[in-house]
Amino acid sequence: MKKALLSLLIAACAGPALLAQGAPPHGGLDAPYAVEYYYKVQWGHQQEFLNLFLKNHYPLLKKIQETGRILSVKIETPANHMTEESRWDYRVTIVFKNAAAGATANPDEERLIHQLWPDQKTYQREEQRRFEILLAHWDLPVTDITPAAH
Repeated sequence: MKKALLSLLIAACAGPALLAQGAPPHGGLDAPYAVEYYYKVQWGHQQEFLNLFLKNHYPLLKKIQETGRILSVKIETPANHMTEESRWDYRVTIVFKNAAAGATANPDEERLIHQLWPDQKTYQREEQRRFEILLAHWDLPVTDITPAAH
């Protein structure tokens, strides 16, 4: 019993210190919300993936940007090689108008997809291929903590 109480006391005292070491919170509810999306592609298929991404996903992101839900979209690739464990081929940074826009499904997405790609069979086949050649994908919400200029 004494060990359990001691453990609870240590956890209660350490809790605030452990939380302080984590990432800083995003801005307010209406502040822009940035997410980095990383893509690691099978060797030799990087250009195919990029072509499919630019054909079948980027136009959707740009269309959503026109609605104001997304503020900006940036696509990057590393300039140098990395170790295989840490390798990524493409990073897409999307800045949403707020956290809700970045964390919830877009109710207009299906309609926009059908509007942009009337040939749904081709669209679905190409999207399937884009994901077939993908080895890994992860999303990383990021917080800008750059001090304001004085």
